[in-house]
Amino acid sequence: MGHWWERNIVEPGKLPLLLALTAFMLTFVVTRVITRLIRAGKGPFGNVKAGGLHIHHVVPGVLLTVVGGFGAVASARNGTGGTVSAVLFGMGAGLVLDEFALILHLDDVYWSEEGRKSVEVVVVTAALVGLLLAGFVPFGVDGLSQDELQDRGGVIGTIAVNFLFSLVALSKGKARTAVFGAIVPVVALVGAIRLARPGSPWARRFYGRRPRARARAVLRVYRHDRRWSRPSRALQDWIGGKPDPRPARLPDRH
Repeated sequence: MGHWWERNIVEPGKLPLLLALTAFMLTFVVTRVITRLIRAGKGPFGNVKAGGLHIHHVVPGVLLTVVGGFGAVASARNGTGGTVSAVLFGMGAGLVLDEFALILHLDDVYWSEEGRKSVEVVVVTAALVGLLLAGFVPFGVDGLSQDELQDRGGVIGTIAVNFLFSLVALSKGKARTAVFGAIVPVVALVGAIRLARPGSPWARRFYGRRPRARARAVLRVYRHDRRWSRPSRALQDWIGGKPDPRPARLPDRH
């Protein structure tokens, strides 16, 4: 464990990244605890308002992200300034991504079904940063030997192929697979080989005249969602809180 720490954290100068990830996760957890207490009407916490305007925590999050980002650029990577900047950036990113759904929809959807996107983005972000800390490099160039690294053509070719796999996976409607595939190439390869999701650009382009392929794609998505949808929603509810139930819609009267 000590050798891994020295090889992957201390030597390459990844300590700021570790501090940023730690601050990011702690800020997200603390924020969710506070918001859930406010929602339940417990504890001394309450919404921040100024002149009747509800100040969402994405606002201080943006400020912290800007300060931390510019501070990291202006300071030495391993100095005190870099350490403080990494913590500030992680805290700001945690506050911003906790309200990612609000930014995406330009509406206060924090406790709605749409608000689940915030939890999903936070989990994906933490996982990707964790992979970077573990030594993975985007598009797989970390797996090359010194001789291969000296061959620029080989490096460029490796990056291009891995990028192509990620792009194909993305066109097949597998965004998370494409993102993780940029860090772990075999994931992108699996996503590029498997059937596209119905309605994706790849399915519309290549399955239009292939009814059997369309039927297989629909069946696979149905089985996947049936198997994983409920556990995924339960995990999101445990992390971020259960969304408010949708109001029942009255039938239209003519």
